[in-house]
Amino acid sequence: MENATLPNSNKAIIRWLLTGCVLVYIMVVVGCLTRLTHSGLSITDWNFMGSMPPLSQDDWFERFQKYQTSPEFIYKNSSMSMEEFKSIFWWEYIHRTIGNTMMFVFLGGFIWFLVKKKFDKPMLWKAIFLFALGGLQGLIGWWMVKSGLVKNPNVSHYRLAIHLMSAFSVFAFTFWFALQLIYPKENVVESDGKKLKNVTVILFVVLILQIIYGAFVAGLKAGLFYPTWPKMGAEWFPEDTIMIEDSFLKNFLEVGAGVQFMHRTIAFLVVACVVWLWNKSSKLNLTKQQNLGINLLIFGVTIQFMLGIFTLLYQVPVALGALHQTGAFFLFATCIYLLFHLNLKSTSGK
Repeated sequence: MENATLPNSNKAIIRWLLTGCVLVYIMVVVGCLTRLTHSGLSITDWNFMGSMPPLSQDDWFERFQKYQTSPEFIYKNSSMSMEEFKSIFWWEYIHRTIGNTMMFVFLGGFIWFLVKKKFDKPMLWKAIFLFALGGLQGLIGWWMVKSGLVKNPNVSHYRLAIHLMSAFSVFAFTFWFALQLIYPKENVVESDGKKLKNVTVILFVVLILQIIYGAFVAGLKAGLFYPTWPKMGAEWFPEDTIMIEDSFLKNFLEVGAGVQFMHRTIAFLVVACVVWLWNKSSKLNLTKQQNLGINLLIFGVTIQFMLGIFTLLYQVPVALGALHQTGAFFLFATCIYLLFHLNLKSTSGK
């Protein structure tokens, strides 16, 4: 069994990285709540270092005036009161504040460990890359918001998907970096895990595609088109799934019904991949960590599939929508954990 005791020299760095992982998760969930409460376009400017919230009635009036010039207010929320504006403002403000907190945690930790000479050369380059990824995530977030501050007051679902996947990428790299420090190569125990690498990679790719389509569903509000299961209305493949005549592919990228159909279909593929992985793993000699990863995937995909159905049937209530996104994050993290342990090789070559 692999030794998961934290090396004394790396304990602080590991905790720093895992804190970053938790912050990314919180940011993703709050981002989901921001989207579900239609709050994402409530702040019409952007400050890289963050800003103070409104503290007086005059401050609130100034913020509300800025929002009133936005297309969303003009075309959708022209009857919104100040109190209603405050509720959507706070979700977006909290989301941005968490992003800035994450930046300061990464930057502060990086400077501290650099001054204390805790990084060796490979770790230093990884830390620099990690900080760059975090900064890019902030820029992508503003780029996404800007797409809804034009004539059409809707955030581009393509940009929403890129924003979400950039956050998942920051988490993936941070988590992998932490796992490398938690599980040193010299403590690796040999197993049959390498026989599961291909199917796990296929599962991971399908899962990423499903998460992207989840963002498409959110951006196009496609979850509201057919709140029925297992069929879409009375059919398995409704006629309005294909509405764009000049491009078949666009029907499954830009048409709400087509995007929902794809999200439903890929969900079955994710389940099929997990069943395939479980069946193959049951015949192999695996480590404790590898078995844990597979068991968590079986548990996670079961819960996630059920959450998806109920989120659809109840027409995407905020609580279920947030839980469904949490389920996707859990499956993504578990896949990374399993891939890491399937990929881990001893430095001794035994």
